[in-house]
Amino acid sequence: MAKTKAAATAATSQAGTGKVPRLQAIFRDTITPALMEKFGFTSVMQVPRLTKITLNMGVSEAVSDKKVMDHAVSDLTKIAGQKPVVTMSKKAIAGFKIRDSVPIGTMVTLRGVRMYEFLDRFVTVALPRVRDFRGISGRAFDGRGNYNIGVKEQIIFPEIEYDKIDAIRGMNISITTTAKTDDECKALLTAFKFPFKN
Repeated sequence: MAKTKAAATAATSQAGTGKVPRLQAIFRDTITPALMEKFGFTSVMQVPRLTKITLNMGVSEAVSDKKVMDHAVSDLTKIAGQKPVVTMSKKAIAGFKIRDSVPIGTMVTLRGVRMYEFLDRFVTVALPRVRDFRGISGRAFDGRGNYNIGVKEQIIFPEIEYDKIDAIRGMNISITTTAKTDDECKALLTAFKFPFKN
């Protein structure tokens, strides 16, 4: 546990240095040639690559208690390694007791070094800590080469201390790539050791 926490902290701190993240080096040296051969690409620029990862946490409780949003922002900051933005409601929904322009969530977009560092921690440290984990769905693609995954508990990330959280919260993780098809996107994520079950 202490080792994984130290590794995660080191990974987050590397984001500010000039060091190339481990997954970025693997993508350049191993994954790119393998995908070129698999799909018959003639140029390196045709190879699908990651463009951004967006983490989105819905905080419906913030409507009645403003402090809840501070906790959610704090959790997402620890997980992502950068400050998230608070998202506002776009219209009033009486059934959910939501007024127009009130804070209802928080999100952060990761690119470059931080994106690769997060992906590394997510695949190698966080996912194996999910209870009864049997792999992630191989069908959550959107048809345009992007992938979405839902996480039910933020405590799977080693940066979150279980004793210091106010509530269990889930989040949505959207992985955006330059892939033209779902097959290309799945091949790219499989090369990054995503544990697909189907």
